[in-house]
Amino acid sequence: MLNPARESLFDRYLGISRLLAGQLDFHSIIQAVAAEISHIIPHDHLDVCIKMVDGKYHIAYESGLETAWSKHPPALLTGSPIRSLLSGEVDFLLSPDACTDPRFHFEGAFSSPIVELSLRSRLHVPLKVQGDIIGALSCSSHSHDCYTMEDVENARSIADLLAPYFFALRAAEQAKRSAIVEAEARAREEGLRLGALKLTEALEAERQRIGMDLHDQTLADLTRLARRMERLSGQAELPGESLEPLSRALQQCMHDLRQIIEEAKPTVLQLFGVAEAIENHLDRSARESGLSIQWRMVDESNGALDALGQTVATALFRIVQEAVNNAIRHAQPEVILVIIRNLNGTLSIEVIDDGSGLMSSRNPGGHGIDNMKTRARLIAARFEIGQNDSGPGTFVKVQLPLGRKRIRDH
Repeated sequence: MLNPARESLFDRYLGISRLLAGQLDFHSIIQAVAAEISHIIPHDHLDVCIKMVDGKYHIAYESGLETAWSKHPPALLTGSPIRSLLSGEVDFLLSPDACTDPRFHFEGAFSSPIVELSLRSRLHVPLKVQGDIIGALSCSSHSHDCYTMEDVENARSIADLLAPYFFALRAAEQAKRSAIVEAEARAREEGLRLGALKLTEALEAERQRIGMDLHDQTLADLTRLARRMERLSGQAELPGESLEPLSRALQQCMHDLRQIIEEAKPTVLQLFGVAEAIENHLDRSARESGLSIQWRMVDESNGALDALGQTVATALFRIVQEAVNNAIRHAQPEVILVIIRNLNGTLSIEVIDDGSGLMSSRNPGGHGIDNMKTRARLIAARFEIGQNDSGPGTFVKVQLPLGRKRIRDH
């Protein structure tokens, strides 16, 4: 059976445990348990010093006298008067007069509150969790030499009660700070993405306007010029053979211009949707490549393409368009396959070719792959490019989550 003194001390420890319940921050814990601790270890000043997760900084929480320690932002551990304890060099610190104790006063030490408030007797023990020091419990008195080794042992018992709570709070605060930083970073990234997306929309609209202007004006002018040359070449007094090369060059120029117009203003995409536009581009690109290319498109999206907003649809089409163009220009494939799937709420579009491989499809002077990555990033899609596992050639894959915010225009 415990003697009355031991029983009273045990009751105090139980009281501290009860007071810890429900406290959600460091300062509240110190304020809640300070009076109970004073019955075990009398003090004029009580503080808990907590090491930050990075191990370089610490912060103090006080009860009783207020000092610059708690008003100061997180400070470097190297300047703490009790750095030897926090670093694990000593098991405890016990001083009869900390105002003159050289252990607390060294170059760079933040020890001015000790002298200013006459915190003479000082007792410090570490807060440990699983052998790691996460901070320290400190008791101070204006009186000279008032603490003993018995007080040190009692302080260690109190520290053992407090340490798990402080450890959990530190972890929670670190997680909260990390979540805030991550949320702010995501907000900034989303703001930049939406801004870039708006710019892309404006550029796409301007691109289409230029395409229409080229069609309505420039191409029409060239067509009239071509007809005049045809009429002139039929007149006997003109050397027709001298106009023939010019006529061929003009026809080629008109052909190239029509391609530019088609890419600038994909009318099939606007009228019939992504699947039809991809199929049309595959067919036209294969025919005009001069190569013997077999192509196939598999649409297993279950109508997901029809729900896409115009901006997202255009971006996806441009990615596929660039992937097909890259394959034809740089890899000389025999087969190009486009697979569109709806996999558990994620739209997946994959362009697969059997050409000469990824390195051949990288044009040192171009920006095709970078453009595809940028377009995917602007619509919050995942982009992937690599060598085929099952054979020669390259795959390009873009994956877009089909949430409501993803499929509507911004």
